[in-house]
Amino acid sequence: MAEHTPVDRSELPGMEFDWLACDEAGELAQMLASGIGKVPEQALHSEEMLFALHLYLDELPEREPLSIPDGSFDTLLAAPQKRGLYVFDALESSQDEHGRAGTYRLVAAPVQPLHLDELPEPLRPIVARLPVRFAGAGSVEVQEEQP
Repeated sequence: MAEHTPVDRSELPGMEFDWLACDEAGELAQMLASGIGKVPEQALHSEEMLFALHLYLDELPEREPLSIPDGSFDTLLAAPQKRGLYVFDALESSQDEHGRAGTYRLVAAPVQPLHLDELPEPLRPIVARLPVRFAGAGSVEVQEEQP
């Protein structure tokens, strides 16, 4: 992937945008910004890499059934959990003065988490590293500039 077109942050408000994060244990999560969530700079590095990463993840075999009750609204958001990803959704009530939410609530947690080292090496740079542990977390805080 020679060409990299950065994702334009100014286009994110109001747009459905999903990005990938990795925690301190190397476990992966799909983060649903829902047009309001804060997105770290690393996740905006390349439209091409983000697209390739989503294609790769969509083609992974399912590892497990959904871990949440069937029929709830969250089942519409939770499909990545079946492939080993935690799923977090931006929490509207945590919006700042600019309308961006820093808190993402847990939608679904995998029993068999997918790890960063399971991704192809060329796709790893687009995964934002968060200074948290997803296991046992009901929510995570996200900054646009991660420490």
